[in-house]
Amino acid sequence: MRPAAADATKLLERCVFPAARQHVELAVSGGPDSCGLALLAAAAGLTATIHHVEHGLRGAATREAALVERLAQRLGAEFVAHQASVEQGGNLEARARAARRAALPAGVLTGHTMDDQAETVLLNLLRGAGLDGLAGMSTSTKPLLGIRRTALRAFVVSSGVGFTTDASNYDLSLRRNLVRTRLLPELNGIADRDLVPMLARLASLVGDDARYLDELALEAIPDPRDVATLRGAPVALRRRRLRDLARRDDVDGSHPPSAAEVERMEAVVMGLVVATELAGGRRLARRDGRLALEDG
Repeated sequence: MRPAAADATKLLERCVFPAARQHVELAVSGGPDSCGLALLAAAAGLTATIHHVEHGLRGAATREAALVERLAQRLGAEFVAHQASVEQGGNLEARARAARRAALPAGVLTGHTMDDQAETVLLNLLRGAGLDGLAGMSTSTKPLLGIRRTALRAFVVSSGVGFTTDASNYDLSLRRNLVRTRLLPELNGIADRDLVPMLARLASLVGDDARYLDELALEAIPDPRDVATLRGAPVALRRRRLRDLARRDDVDGSHPPSAAEVERMEAVVMGLVVATELAGGRRLARRDGRLALEDG
């Protein structure tokens, strides 16, 4: 990839990219944030394959794909277009996201910013998430979490690269948009400060703690199906390993069970019940000192 605009230097100091000359997979929709991702990856000296997913929800799809392909050509990157269908049902946003994830390769990098991280922490808090939810998103696939949205977009504009704006970003029927346009500004006013860096810092600190607990849990409970070991472990570590056992990998990412499910799993471990039902029609049972997770 050829170098991007010269003013990328300060932004790159806040990115978490692999070392130069490595190859990365990038998800680029044509919006300013994902275009910024591609430009900064180029400035970091990475080679890339740029992936664009079209799921037929927006009328400007052909124009967006052409725009992303031109960007790939400018950067000397490979361009791959994907077609994805969105299944019928409620929560269009979630289903479109699931369709995109299914079409994209594992480990693909996305252009989420510090502002996206702050919004994610608030959304997870509203859902009643625990430690892992407050940790927000990981820099492993989101290398721009140290960059503010306004700074990234100013960089893209200065580069002369064209980009599109998704009209759904202004749809207040979507909860993230409500958090972005109403809740976060209101909280900023109450706190009399910009809370985005604080929420991002919280996510980073909590993420460190969560990863350490994961390490302790794995060391204390190598086999999450062994009832005796689970019973003898501290409750915080036992719950983490039970979540690992019941975690479901799907096209929208790896989702842990709810707190209520973990409580029911603990009841099986402690001998209060013999079995319990879990999401997705699955069943957890205890047999001969072992946990058995069965698909429905």
